[in-house]
Amino acid sequence: MNLRAPAVMIASGVSLYAGAAVAVGLFDVLPPAIVAWFRISAAAVILLALVRPRLADFRSVPALIYGLATMGMNMAFYESIARLPLGTAVAVEFLGPVLVAAVGSRSIRDWLALALATSGVVVISGAVWSTAAVGLGFALLAGGLWAVYILVGSRIAVSSPRKSMTTGFTMAAVLALPLVVWGWPEHVETPATMLLGLALGLGVLSAVIPYSLDQVVMRMAGSSYFALLQALLPVVAAVLGAVALGQWLSLPEVVGIVLVVAAVALRRP
Repeated sequence: MNLRAPAVMIASGVSLYAGAAVAVGLFDVLPPAIVAWFRISAAAVILLALVRPRLADFRSVPALIYGLATMGMNMAFYESIARLPLGTAVAVEFLGPVLVAAVGSRSIRDWLALALATSGVVVISGAVWSTAAVGLGFALLAGGLWAVYILVGSRIAVSSPRKSMTTGFTMAAVLALPLVVWGWPEHVETPATMLLGLALGLGVLSAVIPYSLDQVVMRMAGSSYFALLQALLPVVAAVLGAVALGQWLSLPEVVGIVLVVAAVALRRP
């Protein structure tokens, strides 16, 4: 059994949601969408220093779509976790990858794995729609953009992933700058140096590491299996939510984790 792709996905999720746990602490200082912008912008600055793309590389339309989808996904996701528990938001957001996995399904085994993963995510979420409509709406929006991220990301993963990621993040950060200026609060008591340090930390933990690892998994697994492997992320989020944020796992969440792991094992290449 080849466990490399699931192992890399788990590593990506740990980094991603460790950064998200840090971001939750910033929501008292800055709006969630601006925290998300800092996350992608800091990643863009780091990648620009490492990759050093040429000016002509910024003409790539797939890279632009990838960057905008990633930026929008992050903004919607951060707005959702400002209103929902981390594990719940990730579980609802996973409906986007479920659709991508469904499109790539070909056999009864594929559909059974998809059904197990979907059931597991639904059990983990435990979402109450009538009491969390706004947060769940943002989570669904993030899920739709997550689907775009997977489809476009799989395309750039086979050509020039680091270069496309760098230019895409940079273009998205620049295009979203007016929104940040418009939404910036009048009074921010946190020192600028601390904000910069937190932004760089978010950029590394929540963008550079996980999205780079995503490109590795996409090359290893393809878009359909990659989409199903995303089912591991609600599991990681539920565990980190319990450890870092005190959102302890219930029995239904444990059952959901078992269903998700079973789905990934069944659908392996």
